[in-house]
Amino acid sequence: MHNMTTTTDAPNTNTLLLQAIALRKCVGVTYNKTRMILAPHILYTRHDDVFVDAIALERDGQPPKEFKIGTFKIAGLNDVEVTDRSFQPDKIFNANDIKYEGVTLFVV
Repeated sequence: MHNMTTTTDAPNTNTLLLQAIALRKCVGVTYNKTRMILAPHILYTRHDDVFVDAIALERDGQPPKEFKIGTFKIAGLNDVEVTDRSFQPDKIFNANDIKYEGVTLFVV
């Protein structure tokens, strides 16, 4: 049995992502019709929209060719669920990147 919460509503998506970042839990999402497992590292705003920068650990059940930080617009995330899979913040993530200055909502 899995303890997962699912949503397609943006405010609830924000809450689920905040929870996932705080607990260092991966999230399952559908983004551009692709099912993904993400390790969310930071939630932030840009031009009045909310984004999450995350590492994609799986795309349609397969690991990516390379692990990198991707930017995902919250409005484009569907079927969001916090999973039981834990992650550690990756060294490729730089919380002090200038693009996060003054707009960070939550960070690992």
